[in-house]
Amino acid sequence: MNIRPRRSCLYMPGANQKALEKAKTLPADVLFLDLEDSVAPDAKELAREQVAAAVKAGGYGKREVIVRVNALSTPWGHDDIAAAGKAGPDGVLAPKVESAEQVKALDAAMSAAGFPREATLWAMIETPRAILNVGEIAAAAKGTRLAAFVMGLNDLAKETRARPGASRAAFFAPLSLAVTAARAEGLTAIDGVYNDIANTAGFEAECRQGLEFGFDGKTLIHPSQVDLCNLVFAPTEEEVARARAVIAAFAQPENAGKGVIKVDGRMTELLHLEEAKRVVAVADAIGA
Repeated sequence: MNIRPRRSCLYMPGANQKALEKAKTLPADVLFLDLEDSVAPDAKELAREQVAAAVKAGGYGKREVIVRVNALSTPWGHDDIAAAGKAGPDGVLAPKVESAEQVKALDAAMSAAGFPREATLWAMIETPRAILNVGEIAAAAKGTRLAAFVMGLNDLAKETRARPGASRAAFFAPLSLAVTAARAEGLTAIDGVYNDIANTAGFEAECRQGLEFGFDGKTLIHPSQVDLCNLVFAPTEEEVARARAVIAAFAQPENAGKGVIKVDGRMTELLHLEEAKRVVAVADAIGA
């Protein structure tokens, strides 16, 4: 399986040169070099130049480098994608995606900017209309670069007037719908940010809740959140050992062609074999 770990996805403000440099030392799986929310309108062009220069210079190792651009409907969106295309990041994160048509327009803009086909498009799901159209948006992955959903719950709370609280009960439906739509089309699903940086216990609880929902990882707003996020979203030693045992058991000659076997006293089906292969692939990718 060709799997990249995407446990921790850290936003780094594009207007902050020191942050772009510091990102090279952080153990985040994914870096979102941001040209959108964290950048004031009068700093957009400077941020674009700094991010493009940072991507060109490299030094980010195996971290996945994604540029969050402004929406195509803004004065900066097309120029952001054009500059990113010349710099050569791993992909683009687009805000406020609400339809399949927008996905196709973003993909076309990436092609026009010179992005290769293997470059990825990440879509932020952060408006009521995005939730209503989430299945249609995910289906647009066919024939485009769309590879991941990223939840934007701060914007969604603003738009819906929700008061999520510690339990995030107000977002249970949007979170579940987004994960379900992502899985239907083979997309990565990334949970939203946790705003209370000093509340480590609350952050861990929300990471574990995201894991229960089925998310692959979480977006982060501070480097102090990276290590704990990586820990929560990585397979445990027990899970990896169990997965390897399942793979080994199905590989035994006496189990060839069987749909159900017993592994360590548990009834185990072929669907468990597929999940075991995924767990091992994730663990190996993290180890690499």
